[in-house]
Amino acid sequence: MPSFDSLFNAFVTILVTIDPPGLAPLFLAVTRGMNREERNQVSVRASIIAFLVMAVFAIAGASILSVFGITLPAFRVAGGFLLFFIAFEMVFERRQDRKEKIGDVAVTKDMIHNIAAFPLAIPLIAGPGAISATVLLAGSFPGFGAQAALVGIIAICLVITYLVFVLAERIDRILGQTGRSILTRLLGVILAALAVQFVADGVKALMAAP
Repeated sequence: MPSFDSLFNAFVTILVTIDPPGLAPLFLAVTRGMNREERNQVSVRASIIAFLVMAVFAIAGASILSVFGITLPAFRVAGGFLLFFIAFEMVFERRQDRKEKIGDVAVTKDMIHNIAAFPLAIPLIAGPGAISATVLLAGSFPGFGAQAALVGIIAICLVITYLVFVLAERIDRILGQTGRSILTRLLGVILAALAVQFVADGVKALMAAP
């Protein structure tokens, strides 16, 4: 089994890339006009779909990479750069603007009946950053027990995301614009540090390869 530090780092990485607090106002935006029961149904379905997508990449991510002839260290470097870009967007509040545009497109196209799958589950929850982080982490969790632990961490993160959706109205009022801005920037700095570590580990592995 992985160490507590590895499990905690995986939890932080996945939770930060999903960014539940940042999704709360977007969830409210794409579920405009729905009552509480309808919003709850959307929350459950979106969380389950996102979990299934991320669990597949956690279990079969390495196999998917091997089909394309991509080594894990190379993906670790590329994924680290991607995560760093996401962190950059979070610190300078560009990611929120992009997510809001995705949410607006869904609403204007009258896709309310499908918003659990798009845009909530994909690409807002299980987006490129979260999927990349999951594949990267899977390389550090070899064996059935370790993979089961990673899938469990993903489940915990998505339960937290579900709870944020359920409490979205209250959280949005409590945090306010200033609170959301501070929290997003703080999470962005943490993610940037984790991204640098991914790149460093990937470069070290590439240099050590024969």
